[in-house]
Amino acid sequence: MAPALNLVDDVRPAAQREARALLEALEAPGVQDRAVRIGLTGAPGSGKSTLLDAMVRRARAVGQTVGLVAVDPSSRRTGGALLGDRVRVRAGAADPGVFFRSMAARGRLGGLAEGARAAVLVLGVAFDRVLVETVGVGQSEGEVTDLVDTLVFLAQPGAGDQLQGMKAGVLELPDILAVNKADMGPIAERTAAELEAGIALGESAHGGWRRPVLRISAQEGTGLDALEDALAAHRAWLIETHELARRRRRGRDRAVELGLGLRYGTHGLAAIGGAGTLAERLAAAPDAPAARLLAELSRAIEEALQHTRSGGTA
Repeated sequence: MAPALNLVDDVRPAAQREARALLEALEAPGVQDRAVRIGLTGAPGSGKSTLLDAMVRRARAVGQTVGLVAVDPSSRRTGGALLGDRVRVRAGAADPGVFFRSMAARGRLGGLAEGARAAVLVLGVAFDRVLVETVGVGQSEGEVTDLVDTLVFLAQPGAGDQLQGMKAGVLELPDILAVNKADMGPIAERTAAELEAGIALGESAHGGWRRPVLRISAQEGTGLDALEDALAAHRAWLIETHELARRRRRGRDRAVELGLGLRYGTHGLAAIGGAGTLAERLAAAPDAPAARLLAELSRAIEEALQHTRSGGTA
């Protein structure tokens, strides 16, 4: 597992060619991963790592294997993950059914490392659950929705000011919301009420799924049965409404768009006709792997740019 993850995170040209072949194979029709992809987001201090530890313990208790992608803040000195695996998920420290991958955010405002999607694809073919924890940077953290099937937002009691600033952005993204440290009583109930009021602004984006606001205590283990029930209910809804396939397709498209944008910017996309043409090309290849599309469209952009530079636009 580690060699495959190292390969897809390797930026050297030779390694990238091998990584593309691997990722194309993982996304080929009929080789879809079996994992349930769950994202966990929330501000620093909300208790995400404690909740992840509890979720891993519960999954292993029923025989499920777990792969974890934890995106950490980056070290200014080395560029690597600051926290790594040192402080999270003690439950799987010596468990072969649990695999951890810490990744540095490297300044990405979306809260995700560039290699996070590739890591999710690799882990998805080997584990029953893939959990993605983000660094918790607020409204810009919406990128995680492109990677997971179900997004859980975790709030801590007394986060009212934070929630007010989020209502127009990230608060409309989660499928399940939970207030941690619910044993704190009235302050936790007040935060839950604020969440319930806030999510009404984004219900239209969730098509029929009524988003629950749960009260839990990851430290004490209370409310975790309700969280598991909500995760199972959302999974059933995704499958029944065919939203699961649509979400994964949107995730693929977004990965291609972001990849091209990072490499070539708006000028490069304009060389092949802009966002509209890109959307048409993605729609015309609904089953093509993101790695293949990214390579093909990169070649098209480079040829178009070269054609322009050589004066062949006439």
